[in-house]
Amino acid sequence: MPTYELYAKDAGDPLWAVPAGGAARFSWEYDDGRDRLLALYQKGKDKQWDGSRRIDWDLEVDPYDALGTPDEAMNLYGTPYWDKMTDRDKGELRKHYASWQFSQFLHGEQGAMVCAARIVESVPDLDAKFYSATQTMDEARHAEIYGRFLHDKIGMLYPINDNLQSLLGDTLRDSRWDMPYLGMQVLIEGLALAAFGMIRDTTDKPLPKQILAYVMQDEARHVAFGRMALRDYYKQLTDAELREREEFVIEGCYLMRDRLRGVEVLENFGIPAAEADELSERSEYLHLFRKLLFSRIVPCVKDIGLWGKRLQQAYVDMGVLEMGDSSLDLLMAQDEEIAERLDAERFAAEEKARVAEVTDAIEEGGAA
Repeated sequence: MPTYELYAKDAGDPLWAVPAGGAARFSWEYDDGRDRLLALYQKGKDKQWDGSRRIDWDLEVDPYDALGTPDEAMNLYGTPYWDKMTDRDKGELRKHYASWQFSQFLHGEQGAMVCAARIVESVPDLDAKFYSATQTMDEARHAEIYGRFLHDKIGMLYPINDNLQSLLGDTLRDSRWDMPYLGMQVLIEGLALAAFGMIRDTTDKPLPKQILAYVMQDEARHVAFGRMALRDYYKQLTDAELREREEFVIEGCYLMRDRLRGVEVLENFGIPAAEADELSERSEYLHLFRKLLFSRIVPCVKDIGLWGKRLQQAYVDMGVLEMGDSSLDLLMAQDEEIAERLDAERFAAEEKARVAEVTDAIEEGGAA
Protein backbone atom coordinates (compact mmCIF):
# COMPACT_ATOMS: atom_id res chain seq x y z
CA MET A 1 0.00 0.00 0.00
CA PRO A 2 1.39 3.49 -0.84
CA THR A 3 2.73 5.28 2.24
CA TYR A 4 0.48 8.30 1.75
CA GLU A 5 -2.58 6.11 2.32
CA LEU A 6 -1.23 5.13 5.76
CA TYR A 7 -0.66 8.62 7.18
CA ALA A 8 -2.89 9.40 10.18
CA LYS A 9 -2.77 13.12 9.26
CA ASP A 10 -2.23 15.05 6.05
CA ALA A 11 1.51 14.88 5.33
CA GLY A 12 1.42 17.77 2.84
CA ASP A 13 3.63 17.87 -0.24
CA PRO A 14 5.27 14.47 -0.85
CA LEU A 15 8.64 16.17 -1.50
CA TRP A 16 10.44 18.62 0.79
CA ALA A 17 13.10 20.59 -1.09
CA VAL A 18 15.68 22.27 1.18
CA PRO A 19 18.02 24.79 -0.50
CA ALA A 20 21.48 23.65 0.59
CA GLY A 21 24.38 26.06 1.13
CA GLY A 22 28.10 25.46 1.23
CA ALA A 23 30.82 24.08 -0.99
CA ALA A 24 31.62 20.55 -2.12
CA ARG A 25 35.23 19.92 -1.05
CA PHE A 26 37.67 17.51 -2.67
CA SER A 27 40.91 16.38 -1.06
CA TRP A 28 43.91 15.26 -3.11
CA GLU A 29 45.71 13.95 -0.01
CA TYR A 30 45.30 10.18 -0.12
CA ASP A 31 47.95 9.31 2.43
CA ASP A 32 47.04 7.92 5.86
CA GLY A 33 44.62 10.06 7.88
CA ARG A 34 43.87 10.11 11.58
CA ASP A 35 44.28 6.65 13.11
CA ARG A 36 41.14 6.94 15.27
CA LEU A 37 38.92 7.88 12.34
CA LEU A 38 40.39 5.24 10.07
CA ALA A 39 39.82 2.63 12.79
CA LEU A 40 36.20 3.79 13.03
CA TYR A 41 35.92 3.58 9.23
CA GLN A 42 37.21 -0.01 9.35
CA LYS A 43 34.69 -0.82 12.05
CA GLY A 44 31.96 0.79 9.95
CA LYS A 45 32.85 -1.55 7.07
CA ASP A 46 33.11 -4.63 9.27
CA LYS A 47 29.78 -3.99 10.99
CA GLN A 48 27.57 -3.65 7.91
CA TRP A 49 24.49 -5.90 8.08
CA ASP A 50 21.32 -6.72 6.15
CA GLY A 51 18.08 -5.66 7.84
CA SER A 52 16.13 -8.26 5.86
CA ARG A 53 18.20 -11.10 7.34
CA ARG A 54 19.45 -10.06 10.76
CA ILE A 55 15.98 -9.07 12.00
CA ASP A 56 13.34 -11.76 12.48
CA TRP A 57 10.47 -10.22 10.54
CA ASP A 58 8.31 -13.32 11.16
CA LEU A 59 7.76 -12.18 14.75
CA GLU A 60 4.15 -11.10 15.27
CA VAL A 61 3.32 -7.57 16.44
CA ASP A 62 -0.01 -6.47 17.90
CA PRO A 63 -0.40 -2.95 16.44
CA TYR A 64 -2.65 -2.05 19.40
CA ASP A 65 0.11 -2.91 21.87
CA ALA A 66 3.26 -2.84 19.76
CA LEU A 67 5.60 -1.74 22.56
CA GLY A 68 3.89 -3.02 25.72
CA THR A 69 3.42 0.57 26.90
CA PRO A 70 2.01 0.74 30.46
CA ASP A 71 -1.07 2.85 31.13
CA GLU A 72 0.92 5.26 33.31
CA ALA A 73 3.12 6.21 30.35
CA MET A 74 0.18 7.48 28.29
CA ASN A 75 -0.25 11.27 28.34
CA LEU A 76 -4.00 10.95 28.88
CA TYR A 77 -3.63 8.61 31.87
CA GLY A 78 -5.39 9.97 34.96
CA THR A 79 -7.49 12.49 32.98
CA PRO A 80 -11.25 12.48 32.34
CA TYR A 81 -10.48 11.58 28.71
CA TRP A 82 -8.79 8.37 29.83
CA ASP A 83 -11.61 7.47 32.20
CA LYS A 84 -14.13 7.66 29.35
CA MET A 85 -12.10 5.44 27.01
CA THR A 86 -13.00 1.83 26.31
CA ASP A 87 -10.28 -0.83 26.06
CA ARG A 88 -10.63 -0.57 22.28
CA ASP A 89 -10.07 3.21 22.45
CA LYS A 90 -6.97 2.72 24.60
CA GLY A 91 -5.59 0.19 22.13
CA GLU A 92 -6.18 2.66 19.30
CA LEU A 93 -4.37 5.36 21.29
CA ARG A 94 -1.39 3.03 21.83
CA LYS A 95 -1.31 2.30 18.10
CA HIS A 96 -1.23 6.01 17.29
CA TYR A 97 1.54 6.70 19.81
CA ALA A 98 3.71 3.82 18.53
CA SER A 99 3.11 5.02 14.98
CA TRP A 100 3.98 8.60 15.92
CA GLN A 101 7.19 7.61 17.75
CA PHE A 102 8.51 5.29 15.07
CA SER A 103 7.48 7.70 12.31
CA GLN A 104 9.71 10.38 13.87
CA PHE A 105 12.50 7.79 14.06
CA LEU A 106 11.94 7.05 10.36
CA HIS A 107 11.96 10.70 9.29
CA GLY A 108 15.00 11.37 11.48
CA GLU A 109 16.89 8.48 9.86
CA GLN A 110 16.16 9.84 6.39
CA GLY A 111 17.45 13.20 7.63
CA ALA A 112 20.56 11.48 8.99
CA MET A 113 21.13 9.80 5.63
CA VAL A 114 20.96 13.15 3.82
CA CYS A 115 23.20 14.85 6.40
CA ALA A 116 25.78 12.04 6.22
CA ALA A 117 25.83 12.44 2.45
CA ARG A 118 26.31 16.19 2.93
CA ILE A 119 29.28 15.48 5.21
CA VAL A 120 30.85 13.31 2.49
CA GLU A 121 30.42 16.24 0.13
CA SER A 122 31.53 19.12 2.34
CA VAL A 123 34.05 17.89 4.94
CA PRO A 124 37.63 18.74 3.91
CA ASP A 125 39.38 15.58 5.23
CA LEU A 126 39.36 12.32 3.28
CA ASP A 127 39.31 10.09 6.39
CA ALA A 128 36.08 11.78 7.49
CA LYS A 129 34.64 11.37 3.98
CA PHE A 130 35.42 7.65 4.12
CA TYR A 131 33.63 7.14 7.42
CA SER A 132 30.65 9.31 6.42
CA ALA A 133 30.16 7.12 3.37
CA THR A 134 29.69 4.07 5.64
CA GLN A 135 27.31 6.07 7.84
CA THR A 136 25.21 7.04 4.82
CA MET A 137 24.68 3.33 4.17
CA ASP A 138 23.86 2.73 7.85
CA GLU A 139 21.20 5.45 7.83
CA ALA A 140 19.66 4.09 4.62
CA ARG A 141 19.35 0.70 6.33
CA HIS A 142 17.74 2.27 9.40
CA ALA A 143 15.19 4.16 7.30
CA GLU A 144 14.42 0.94 5.42
CA ILE A 145 13.86 -0.97 8.68
CA TYR A 146 11.68 1.64 10.40
CA GLY A 147 9.66 2.07 7.22
CA ARG A 148 9.08 -1.68 6.99
CA PHE A 149 8.06 -1.89 10.66
CA LEU A 150 5.51 0.90 10.22
CA HIS A 151 4.14 -0.44 6.93
CA ASP A 152 4.00 -4.15 7.77
CA LYS A 153 3.50 -4.26 11.54
CA ILE A 154 1.72 -1.04 12.57
CA GLY A 155 -0.09 -0.06 9.37
CA MET A 156 0.01 3.66 10.14
CA LEU A 157 2.44 6.60 9.85
CA TYR A 158 2.58 10.19 11.06
CA PRO A 159 4.09 13.17 9.20
CA ILE A 160 7.38 14.64 10.38
CA ASN A 161 7.08 16.72 13.55
CA ASP A 162 7.40 20.49 12.94
CA ASN A 163 10.28 20.90 15.42
CA LEU A 164 12.27 18.04 13.94
CA GLN A 165 11.70 19.42 10.44
CA SER A 166 12.78 22.89 11.58
CA LEU A 167 16.07 21.63 13.04
CA LEU A 168 16.74 19.49 9.96
CA GLY A 169 16.15 22.49 7.71
CA ASP A 170 18.44 24.74 9.78
CA THR A 171 21.15 22.06 9.72
CA LEU A 172 21.01 21.54 5.95
CA ARG A 173 20.72 25.21 4.99
CA ASP A 174 23.84 26.25 6.94
CA SER A 175 26.88 26.63 4.68
CA ARG A 176 29.47 25.78 7.38
CA TRP A 177 30.75 22.21 6.90
CA ASP A 178 30.65 21.35 10.61
CA MET A 179 26.92 22.09 11.04
CA PRO A 180 25.61 18.74 9.71
CA TYR A 181 27.85 17.14 12.34
CA LEU A 182 26.53 19.38 15.10
CA GLY A 183 22.87 19.33 14.11
CA MET A 184 22.64 15.67 13.18
CA GLN A 185 25.43 13.70 14.90
CA VAL A 186 25.15 15.53 18.23
CA LEU A 187 21.58 16.82 18.59
CA ILE A 188 19.21 14.72 16.47
CA GLU A 189 21.18 11.45 16.71
CA GLY A 190 21.99 12.01 20.38
CA LEU A 191 18.36 12.47 21.32
CA ALA A 192 17.25 9.61 19.08
CA LEU A 193 19.80 7.28 20.69
CA ALA A 194 18.43 8.03 24.15
CA ALA A 195 14.83 7.52 22.94
CA PHE A 196 15.77 4.24 21.26
CA GLY A 197 17.49 3.12 24.45
CA MET A 198 14.55 3.88 26.70
CA ILE A 199 12.19 1.84 24.52
CA ARG A 200 14.74 -0.94 23.97
CA ASP A 201 15.26 -1.32 27.73
CA THR A 202 11.57 -1.20 28.71
CA THR A 203 9.69 -3.03 25.93
CA ASP A 204 8.90 -6.72 26.33
CA LYS A 205 8.15 -7.08 22.61
CA PRO A 206 10.91 -8.96 20.76
CA LEU A 207 10.70 -7.36 17.30
CA PRO A 208 11.00 -3.68 18.32
CA LYS A 209 13.68 -4.70 20.84
CA GLN A 210 15.71 -6.31 18.04
CA ILE A 211 15.28 -3.33 15.73
CA LEU A 212 16.30 -0.78 18.34
CA ALA A 213 19.26 -2.79 19.67
CA TYR A 214 20.76 -3.29 16.21
CA VAL A 215 20.18 0.30 15.10
CA MET A 216 21.77 1.58 18.33
CA GLN A 217 24.87 -0.51 17.68
CA ASP A 218 25.39 1.53 14.50
CA GLU A 219 24.43 4.86 16.06
CA ALA A 220 27.04 4.50 18.80
CA ARG A 221 29.72 4.68 16.07
CA HIS A 222 28.07 7.72 14.50
CA VAL A 223 28.10 9.72 17.71
CA ALA A 224 31.75 8.72 18.28
CA PHE A 225 32.55 10.01 14.77
CA GLY A 226 30.89 13.37 15.45
CA ARG A 227 32.76 13.73 18.74
CA MET A 228 36.15 13.01 17.17
CA ALA A 229 35.70 15.34 14.22
CA LEU A 230 34.20 18.27 16.12
CA ARG A 231 36.48 18.06 19.15
CA ASP A 232 39.51 18.44 16.86
CA TYR A 233 37.98 21.25 14.84
CA TYR A 234 36.49 23.29 17.69
CA LYS A 235 39.90 23.62 19.35
CA GLN A 236 40.81 25.88 16.40
CA LEU A 237 37.80 28.23 16.59
CA THR A 238 37.64 31.68 18.15
CA ASP A 239 35.44 32.41 21.15
CA ALA A 240 32.98 34.21 18.86
CA GLU A 241 32.73 31.21 16.53
CA LEU A 242 32.21 28.86 19.47
CA ARG A 243 29.43 31.10 20.84
CA GLU A 244 27.64 30.95 17.47
CA ARG A 245 27.61 27.20 17.64
CA GLU A 246 26.46 27.22 21.25
CA GLU A 247 23.49 29.38 20.24
CA PHE A 248 22.64 26.80 17.57
CA VAL A 249 22.84 24.03 20.19
CA ILE A 250 20.59 25.94 22.61
CA GLU A 251 17.91 26.53 19.99
CA GLY A 252 18.22 22.95 18.74
CA CYS A 253 17.88 21.48 22.24
CA TYR A 254 14.68 23.43 22.87
CA LEU A 255 13.30 22.22 19.53
CA MET A 256 14.22 18.62 20.38
CA ARG A 257 12.70 18.90 23.85
CA ASP A 258 9.43 20.30 22.50
CA ARG A 259 9.06 17.69 19.76
CA LEU A 260 8.56 14.92 22.32
CA ARG A 261 5.04 15.75 23.42
CA GLY A 262 3.07 13.89 20.78
CA VAL A 263 0.43 16.61 20.61
CA GLU A 264 -0.42 15.51 17.06
CA VAL A 265 -1.73 12.22 18.44
CA LEU A 266 -4.02 13.88 20.96
CA GLU A 267 -5.35 16.23 18.29
CA ASN A 268 -6.28 13.16 16.25
CA PHE A 269 -8.42 12.08 19.19
CA GLY A 270 -10.39 15.34 19.11
CA ILE A 271 -8.48 17.23 21.82
CA PRO A 272 -7.83 20.91 20.96
CA ALA A 273 -4.14 21.78 20.43
CA ALA A 274 -3.85 24.11 23.45
CA GLU A 275 -5.40 21.54 25.77
CA ALA A 276 -3.27 18.76 24.26
CA ASP A 277 -0.18 20.86 25.01
CA GLU A 278 -1.28 21.35 28.59
CA LEU A 279 -2.11 17.67 29.14
CA SER A 280 1.26 16.62 27.74
CA GLU A 281 3.17 19.08 29.92
CA ARG A 282 1.41 17.73 33.02
CA SER A 283 2.57 14.18 32.35
CA GLU A 284 5.12 13.02 34.94
CA TYR A 285 6.27 10.30 32.57
CA LEU A 286 6.99 12.89 29.86
CA HIS A 287 9.10 14.94 32.28
CA LEU A 288 11.15 11.89 33.22
CA PHE A 289 11.39 10.78 29.58
CA ARG A 290 12.45 14.26 28.50
CA LYS A 291 15.17 14.49 31.14
CA LEU A 292 16.66 11.09 30.34
CA LEU A 293 16.65 11.88 26.63
CA PHE A 294 19.40 14.44 27.17
CA SER A 295 21.71 11.82 28.68
CA ARG A 296 23.47 11.49 25.32
CA ILE A 297 23.41 15.11 24.14
CA VAL A 298 24.70 17.05 27.17
CA PRO A 299 27.93 15.04 27.75
CA CYS A 300 28.65 15.07 24.01
CA VAL A 301 28.25 18.86 23.79
CA LYS A 302 30.55 19.24 26.79
CA ASP A 303 33.08 16.81 25.33
CA ILE A 304 33.44 18.63 22.00
CA GLY A 305 34.21 21.93 23.75
CA LEU A 306 30.88 23.80 23.72
CA TRP A 307 30.33 24.62 27.39
CA GLY A 308 29.90 28.39 27.76
CA LYS A 309 27.89 30.01 30.56
CA ARG A 310 24.82 30.70 28.41
CA LEU A 311 24.69 27.07 27.24
CA GLN A 312 25.11 25.77 30.78
CA GLN A 313 22.31 28.06 31.95
CA ALA A 314 20.02 26.72 29.23
CA TYR A 315 20.69 23.19 30.53
CA VAL A 316 19.97 24.38 34.08
CA ASP A 317 16.62 25.77 32.86
CA MET A 318 15.84 22.43 31.18
CA GLY A 319 16.85 20.57 34.35
CA VAL A 320 19.50 18.48 32.57
CA LEU A 321 22.86 20.11 33.45
CA GLU A 322 23.93 17.17 35.63
CA MET A 323 23.72 14.94 32.54
CA GLY A 324 27.03 16.49 31.48
CA ASP A 325 28.80 14.10 33.84
CA SER A 326 27.40 10.98 32.14
CA SER A 327 29.95 8.66 30.52
CA LEU A 328 29.29 8.46 26.78
CA ASP A 329 31.94 5.78 26.35
CA LEU A 330 30.21 3.56 28.91
CA LEU A 331 26.78 4.10 27.31
CA MET A 332 28.11 3.25 23.84
CA ALA A 333 29.95 0.16 25.11
CA GLN A 334 26.65 -1.01 26.63
CA ASP A 335 24.89 -0.45 23.29
CA GLU A 336 27.45 -2.71 21.58
CA GLU A 337 27.17 -5.39 24.28
CA ILE A 338 23.37 -5.49 24.22
CA ALA A 339 23.24 -6.01 20.43
CA GLU A 340 25.93 -8.70 20.55
CA ARG A 341 24.21 -10.47 23.47
CA LEU A 342 20.89 -10.39 21.61
CA ASP A 343 22.57 -11.95 18.57
CA ALA A 344 24.18 -14.65 20.73
CA GLU A 345 20.86 -15.51 22.41
CA ARG A 346 19.00 -15.67 19.10
CA PHE A 347 21.62 -17.80 17.38
CA ALA A 348 21.90 -20.14 20.37
CA ALA A 349 18.12 -20.64 20.35
CA GLU A 350 18.12 -21.25 16.58
CA GLU A 351 21.00 -23.74 16.89
CA LYS A 352 19.18 -25.58 19.68
CA ALA A 353 16.06 -25.81 17.52
CA ARG A 354 18.11 -27.15 14.59
CA VAL A 355 19.79 -29.77 16.77
CA ALA A 356 16.40 -30.88 18.13
CA GLU A 357 15.02 -31.10 14.60
CA VAL A 358 17.93 -33.28 13.45
CA THR A 359 17.65 -35.48 16.56
CA ASP A 360 13.92 -35.99 15.95
CA ALA A 361 14.58 -36.89 12.32
CA ILE A 362 17.22 -39.45 13.31
CA GLU A 363 14.93 -41.01 15.90
CA GLU A 364 12.06 -41.21 13.40
CA GLY A 365 14.38 -42.80 10.86
CA GLY A 366 15.56 -45.39 13.39
CA ALA A 367 11.98 -46.25 14.36
CA ALA A 368 11.05 -46.73 10.72
